[in-house]
Amino acid sequence: MNQQQIPLDRETDLSTLAITLLKGVIYREGDERLWAALLNLQARVRDYMAVIGLDLVLDEAEGYAFLRSKSEDDETEADKLLRLVARRPLSFPVSLLLALLRKKLAEFDAGGGDTRLVLSRDEIVDLIRVFLPDSSNEARLIDQIETHINKVVELGFLRKLKAVGGPAGFEVRRILKAFIDAQWLADFDARLAMYKNQLATGSGGVDGNRTAALPIEIRQGELPGEGS
Repeated sequence: MNQQQIPLDRETDLSTLAITLLKGVIYREGDERLWAALLNLQARVRDYMAVIGLDLVLDEAEGYAFLRSKSEDDETEADKLLRLVARRPLSFPVSLLLALLRKKLAEFDAGGGDTRLVLSRDEIVDLIRVFLPDSSNEARLIDQIETHINKVVELGFLRKLKAVGGPAGFEVRRILKAFIDAQWLADFDARLAMYKNQLATGSGGVDGNRTAALPIEIRQGELPGEGS
C-alpha cells in the first residue's frame, strides 16, 4: 500500500517522521521525499524514539524503516512501564507461515531475479498445508489457512495485490527479513523436521488455539502492523 505523500519542511520533518513511524512502516517506494527526510534525520529520530523506549530499525538497502520495542535484555524497569505495545506470541500456524515465507524469500533472493516475490493464494496454501495435521474436511482446512494468510496480511508481511485478469496475488514484504534473521533460518529445516516427526508419531499437534511442542514465535509488539 502506497503511503500518502506528506508535505515536509525543516520545522515539521521530525514530528512528521515520528508520527508516521508510530503508525507503521515507512517504505522508500511509498514516499521518496519522506524517506529522504528520514535518512537525513535518522540520528535525531533515534534519540527521540529512545525516550519512549523504542528503537528505529532502518534498512537503507531494502528501503524500509520501522520502530521496534527494546529487547528485554536492554530494558530498564522504566522502559517496561513505557512500553507502548504489549508483547504477545503469535499463534503457531501464523508463526510457521511467516517462517515458511521467509525461507521462500531467501530462495527467491538466491535466484538473483526480480526483487519482488509474488505468490498466488494456492502457492501459499501449498507451503503450509503439509505441516498441518491431516483433516478429513478439506474445505475447513483451507478456510483455516485463509485465516492465517489474512492475519499475515494484517500484520504487514504480505500485501494483497489487485487482481488483473485472474486471482489476486500476494507480495511477500521484504521487511520480513528483519524479523526472522539468517541464523534462525539456518536452523529452520531442523526445526521443521522435528515438527514433522511429531505429527507422524502423534506426539505433537497444533491448531489455531494451541501452541505446538515446537514453538516458532515472533513477538507481536515488534510487528510493522496493519496498513504497512
